[in-house]
Amino acid sequence: MSKFKTWEEIRKGFNFTPEEEAEMELEMDIIRATIEARKNANLTQKELSEKSGIKQPSIAKIESFVHSPQATTLIKLLYPMGYTLKVVPLSERAKK
Repeated sequence: MSKFKTWEEIRKGFNFTPEEEAEMELEMDIIRATIEARKNANLTQKELSEKSGIKQPSIAKIESFVHSPQATTLIKLLYPMGYTLKVVPLSERAKK
């Protein structure tokens, strides 16, 4: 048996509200979509850094879920790849 707790064990200890859980899930979805967009564009983090003006170590921290990106940072990352952010009703998001 491992002496380390799993993320799920730690997460349960925080007693997040459903709203906080939804917020974290949405943030992870946005970051995953940004990673997918970069990979679909066949760009390395360094190449995206050069195109976006965001430093490569910052991109790495975002992609590894260490730092939460601000909306302006996401826009700077997505725009050179031909993407943007869009606000959609929650009911539309649930369909996907």
